[in-house]
Amino acid sequence: MGGVAALARELGHAVEGSDQTVYPPMSTQLERLGIALKQGYRAEHLSPDCDTVVIGNALSRGNPAVEAVLDGGRAYTSGAEWLREAVLPGRDVLAVAGTHGKTTTTTILAFLLQAAGRDPGFLIGGVAEDFGVSARLGAGREFVVEADEYDTAFFDKRSKFVHYRPLVAVLNNLEYDHADIFPDVAAIQRQFHHLVRTVPSRGRLLVNGHDARLREVLEMGCWTPVERFGFDDGFEWSARKLRDDGSAFAVQRGGQVLGTVEWPLLGDHNVLNGLAALAACAAVGVDVAAVIPALARFRSVKRRMELLGQAQGITVYDDFAHHPTAIATTLAGLRAKVGGARIVVAMEPRSNSMRLGAHAEALAPSLDGADAVVFLARPELPWEAAAVVSAVRGDARAVPDADALLATLREIALAGDHVVFMSNGGFDGAPSRFLASLKAA
Repeated sequence: MGGVAALARELGHAVEGSDQTVYPPMSTQLERLGIALKQGYRAEHLSPDCDTVVIGNALSRGNPAVEAVLDGGRAYTSGAEWLREAVLPGRDVLAVAGTHGKTTTTTILAFLLQAAGRDPGFLIGGVAEDFGVSARLGAGREFVVEADEYDTAFFDKRSKFVHYRPLVAVLNNLEYDHADIFPDVAAIQRQFHHLVRTVPSRGRLLVNGHDARLREVLEMGCWTPVERFGFDDGFEWSARKLRDDGSAFAVQRGGQVLGTVEWPLLGDHNVLNGLAALAACAAVGVDVAAVIPALARFRSVKRRMELLGQAQGITVYDDFAHHPTAIATTLAGLRAKVGGARIVVAMEPRSNSMRLGAHAEALAPSLDGADAVVFLARPELPWEAAAVVSAVRGDARAVPDADALLATLREIALAGDHVVFMSNGGFDGAPSRFLASLKAA
């Protein structure tokens, strides 16, 4: 929604908004754009001269602002629908979908198109380091959008991505998530197939060839050329790792090596993200071999294994973790880089699926790559954290608030450790507070 607001501002609209909690980096971006923010969803926050209210999917019936919009007969729409009507007409849309990796892959794709001189527009679910913003209109023909499977709004329960009508769609992976919306993985697969139905026959579907659930989606019906990507030489696009940590890999198309990527990202998941983005570039006519060298200077997205700094020999990272698979692959990439050094994880189970306990059983195994784990198990967490803590392979403990978490980390972290904060929320500023405390000691 912050990115949608930025696009509206770039189109020349006066924009203001309300949210329950706003935190960096998005709050910083909105302030810089001159977009006024009001805390809380209150009827009086809706200016009387507002032409249209764009309502995010976090708001439901009963919310005071929503009720005021409905009772006042005001014009309203969703963020996804506003984007389709105001920004996407006449553009070649490249949509990146998947349970994991959407933000990173979308950012890589926009970066590569920029390197190719295409000047793409984009809407990313995070602030891209290389652009400094999460969204822009761009002057080129291409528009890159992070295609979320979450529902659109309280009045439109379809996935957001069905609004985008892409020419090229990347299907990164498909696992069970969003337990507050979907009863099972089959319900998510149906939404992905709705997306597949909207891609024209002149377009392209770029699909993770290792993902069985995505294969099942395509078996429901497919009317668009499909290219697979992965580590299998038999796929149309394949990667061959040159370093175990994923920081270097060869890119192959149809068995022919197009070039070698050397970049700062880590992990097999990021190799696949980069490979998918390169395949999407090729789908709109970019010379892939010519843009591969640009990835050496790619800086990724804030809060995606973002290196915050180092103090007292302790290296601190901030990661937007929300699912056990993403946690496991992220830690595996870090382990391949740091070898036998200790990895300490500060974990906040904050996503809706995490809070509902949908991933509780898989959470402990996903942390096998860590040597120590500190859970922020807030009192309102509706499931018992003790069972997860006891199942973690290494040293693990739970604390009730961010202050206790920081105190515990200061107690256990040693010189040479790599401390990773994992949360898809603000985490009460814990990552930056921890680093500041190390520097002040």
